Amino acid sequence: MVDLASAYKKHGQLRKAEELEVQTMELRKRVLGENHLDTITSMANLAFTWKRQGLDNKALELMRECFRLQTLSLGSDHPHTVSSLSVLNEWETEILGFNFEVVSGYE
Repeated sequence: MVDLASAYKKHGQLRKAEELEVQTMELRKRVLGENHLDTITSMANLAFTWKRQGLDNKALELMRECFRLQTLSLGSDHPHTVSSLSVLNEWETEILGFNFEVVSGYE
């Protein structure tokens, strides 16, 4: 499902990609739990799709949840967590017009 969603996204079929990404995320939450890295990755994929669809607030809310779960599961210095913080900072600036406070050690 993930590969098909990616192909849909690549070809601009964002609604089809979104449907598969929602299914994947829900399945992974149920089977693996919400703290599993694969589940968090599914959430991030969906957030990026929503962002491309112009659903900025939904995307931002889901990316915040990804960051929160990554921080709990992986720690604040893990590359995935740092990457999510960077995305959040970019999206917050773009959507809301302000920056997150810089996390200690990451500028």
